[in-house]
Amino acid sequence: MDARIDVITLAVADLDRALAFYRDGLGLISRGVLGTEFAGDEDTPAGAIALFELQSGLMLSLYPRTELAKDARVALGPPKPGEFSIGHMVGSRAGVDALLSQAQAAGATLTDQPHDRPWGIYSGYFRDPDGHLWEIIYNPRYRSPA
Repeated sequence: MDARIDVITLAVADLDRALAFYRDGLGLISRGVLGTEFAGDEDTPAGAIALFELQSGLMLSLYPRTELAKDARVALGPPKPGEFSIGHMVGSRAGVDALLSQAQAAGATLTDQPHDRPWGIYSGYFRDPDGHLWEIIYNPRYRSPA
């Protein structure tokens, strides 16, 4: 695994309120809520997120708590400070599979097998030994690191 973080996803209670805070309150640039055409249902997560491009290519993503729990296949509990997932982008689907296998071999617990998401990415999730949630992502629409 390369020593980098590409996406930090914060679980939020109200996506519009969180977007307003980061965009309007803190001045971060965003195109607003994206992915609203992916409505989701009781089992399938919706795709609506807000993205902010930060320095050095780092992305900040805001995702509703309920949808992040469904997407990572983890139990939705009461809100807790520090609730988020860390995203690591790779250059291929095989890279996702390999890194998830590597993480599992190192002691991580897979929370969701890698698969295609309706919004065009291929990803899977794991929890590190301390319970921190990571998503390994291949997105063919974005230039992924080597």
